[in-house]
Amino acid sequence: MKKIAVLGYGVVGSGVVELFYRNQKKIENNTGEKLEIGYILDLREFPGDPYEDRVVHDIQVILDDPDVGYVAECMGGTNPAFDFVCRCLEAGKSVATSNKQLVAEKGDILLQTAKENNVNFFFEASVGGAIPIIRPLHTCLAANDISAIAGILNGTTNFILEKMFCDKMRFKPALELAQEKGYAERDPSADIDGGDACRKVCILSSLVFGKHVYPEQVYTKGIRDITLEDVQLAQQFGGAVKLIGRVVRLKNGKILPSVMPMIVFHDSSLLASVNGVFNAVMVWGDGVDKTMFYGRGAGKLPTASAVLGDIVDEVKQTGTVLSQMWKPAQEGDDFIATIDDFEAPRCYRTSPCGKGVFARIAAEVGVELIHAAENGCMISKCNQKTAEAFKQKLAHEGAEILSRIPVMED
Repeated sequence: MKKIAVLGYGVVGSGVVELFYRNQKKIENNTGEKLEIGYILDLREFPGDPYEDRVVHDIQVILDDPDVGYVAECMGGTNPAFDFVCRCLEAGKSVATSNKQLVAEKGDILLQTAKENNVNFFFEASVGGAIPIIRPLHTCLAANDISAIAGILNGTTNFILEKMFCDKMRFKPALELAQEKGYAERDPSADIDGGDACRKVCILSSLVFGKHVYPEQVYTKGIRDITLEDVQLAQQFGGAVKLIGRVVRLKNGKILPSVMPMIVFHDSSLLASVNGVFNAVMVWGDGVDKTMFYGRGAGKLPTASAVLGDIVDEVKQTGTVLSQMWKPAQEGDDFIATIDDFEAPRCYRTSPCGKGVFARIAAEVGVELIHAAENGCMISKCNQKTAEAFKQKLAHEGAEILSRIPVMED
């Protein structure tokens, strides 16, 4: 009988144990192996817990047991998770993790360590919770030349923006409601400032384009400054404001990873209708055109489902899965473009300004006026330089520029 060790007995870790024993027979039938939860590593005691006899406080206990073949890392953060995962891989134990920060910052090292020890480091749960996206990218879609990925990767911000869109709530009350419901932490910075989505973009970019992308290389802007008036102007033009994490391969071969609020039109993208705490990821490939993955992006059992799915896959493997790997980034690499290369339509919210002024200035800078209202407009696709020139000319006309939000093109 092979043992599974769970590192961290918080929300996700306890979910892994709960779901394993709920569906143990099904999991064993799927893998053809007898399995059990052998150890639960945590600093705390859990008196009265049905699995308190499995709790240990020293990683060495797990490392020294040859019957432990698989490890579910559910601790979060990089310290001590990175050290523990490295040591597990070096001891010949495959690891499945839900830890997006660990994968985004140290994934290249851990994948190489897994390869050197003929085991696996899987991380389906690190992006999109229960949504299967990592495995399809390197298996089902492996015959495609993937040119772009874009999606709603953070359920907290999506819930807040939905409340602003549907219920006309302002940002602060919507955030407070998300906190009341347990969707947002007491310190919501990682969600509303885009850090959580940034890490997921790093993972997707690294997997698809084959070289490690670090969080500091991703242009990241959150929703903290989005107002109800921004949301209503987008709605007036037929769109919805969403926090979009994306990576696009440009014509020059570089990739541009980013996280930012964008306007998504209801008549051109299903992402505009993804609401609540749900996530969705769209993939563009030359064989499939585009395809979308949708589901719950977080939560105890959805995330545990993804972790256990990885462990099931690891049990079936006889060696390292080389398709789920990427190379370390080298010093001096310039394969990542900067935000200066970003091109998109833009929506400007302004102080009251005649539609004729918008049309005249659009013509002057060489763009088309797509939509216009008294308090804002939308112009056609342009680069950063042109977008700034449009803004400056509006200001010269006496208009106050209250916000500028890019538009996502399908």
